[in-house]
Amino acid sequence: MSDAHRTARQLDEGAPPLDLTDEPIELSNRDPQDDPDRPTARGRRRRVVIALLAVLALTGVGALGAWGWRIVQQKDTLIATPDTIAGLTRDDSERAVSTADYLRSGLAADIQLDTSFGAVYQDPADERRSVLFFGGTTLLWQPERDLESLFGLMSDETGAVTGLRDMTPGRLGGVMKCGTTSGEGGDFAVCGWADHGSVAIAMFPFRPVDEAAGLLRKIRETVQTRD
Repeated sequence: MSDAHRTARQLDEGAPPLDLTDEPIELSNRDPQDDPDRPTARGRRRRVVIALLAVLALTGVGALGAWGWRIVQQKDTLIATPDTIAGLTRDDSERAVSTADYLRSGLAADIQLDTSFGAVYQDPADERRSVLFFGGTTLLWQPERDLESLFGLMSDETGAVTGLRDMTPGRLGGVMKCGTTSGEGGDFAVCGWADHGSVAIAMFPFRPVDEAAGLLRKIRETVQTRD
């Protein structure tokens, strides 16, 4: 009898079924963890860390480049004090010149400057609304810090500048801040700007902060130029 007939006969006679266990059938004796092409958890973490470092490095280079470009754009700044600016007229009286020199010298003592200036401008419509304007030019690495230092100087000389807040600096960039301080007749606005080539501050008696900020932007666009 052939082997095929014997196998069929055994099945017909009720031979025990094939025993299938719950254990998986192994097609290879090699451990899957030993596969060199299979990424391990440690390897995946390492690649993620490397990718993050690369992104951070690229971001840092971009930020450094933008910062350096701003310095190149702003570092060579000139400030003038013309006879008239933004509808105001420069006051060349002895009292006004003395006041401007006092403020200018105080600024120069606090921040090392290449040039400094100070001027008083009268509003023809109301002499009480004169503008005291002073500052200087130099290479500033941290304009915001130097502007805040200047507001600190103002606090020492005239009383604390309160409510200091960021304002829009206008097309010349940098940073602009405004607050209020006390003076004769009540509180008045104080505003200043700083960039990588200049720092300036102005006092605006009998003007609210928003009006003072707008006026300072006009003044700045008239008096500031860059080489």
